[in-house]
Amino acid sequence: MGRVSGRSCIVTGAARGIGRAIGEALLGEGADVCFADINGSQVRSVAEANREQADEAGAKVTWAEVDVTNRDQVRAMIAKTVAAFGKLDVKFNNAGVNKPMNFLDVSEENWNFIMSVNGLGCLIGMQEAARQMIDQGTGGKIINTASIASRQGFDNVAPYCASKWAVVSLTQSGARDLAKHGITVTGFAPGVVATEMWEQVDQDLVDIGAAERPGQAMEAFSSDILRGRVAIPSDITGTTTFLASRDSDYMTGQIVMIDGGMTLV
Repeated sequence: MGRVSGRSCIVTGAARGIGRAIGEALLGEGADVCFADINGSQVRSVAEANREQADEAGAKVTWAEVDVTNRDQVRAMIAKTVAAFGKLDVKFNNAGVNKPMNFLDVSEENWNFIMSVNGLGCLIGMQEAARQMIDQGTGGKIINTASIASRQGFDNVAPYCASKWAVVSLTQSGARDLAKHGITVTGFAPGVVATEMWEQVDQDLVDIGAAERPGQAMEAFSSDILRGRVAIPSDITGTTTFLASRDSDYMTGQIVMIDGGMTLV
């Protein structure tokens, strides 16, 4: 029996990177998992690739195409999960975007794009998951993806930093409001993680003149990591599975830093 055996979970942003790793780790410990992403064809492939693992763990797997800023689509994703698994126990609000711009060049379009997905998308995901959990009457767990950028501002990604500070605030606000329903709200804050998203951010930093060559930004950030290297997604999933398990039932309103000692706060 795994730590999350029998639990019904949704992970957004699960077509790749950290989100995919979170979902696969949950499956490996017996949870039923809905992999959800705005890229429907890619997330469907991820779910199909994990059916054998799910069968071996005695779990179920499904997928959903979802724009997390669209409340109707979020509701449909939750309804599909409940239809497949019978309930919703854990909701990971992991979908996120970034598009670096130098501080003085940040546009309304850039701000609204990032804040909409990372901020509003998190809020909608929390609200709709909570409504399902309240209707079930059995409590639940909501887990949000923050970042080291939720602890300090960086000059080339100001909207992203603001959006992740928003995630921390939403986590605390949700924890206060939903405790009476037996719902806990927590989050985790990765540092530099070697994923497809970071590869794109790295190239964007070169494009705006904030780095001279590919890989330079990651090297600069990595120099402050006490563990001496950047993370890979599997460095994150021990903590995310813990947050989804009963082992963390007395924790709420907290953000767990998983950055290799990059930010000490």
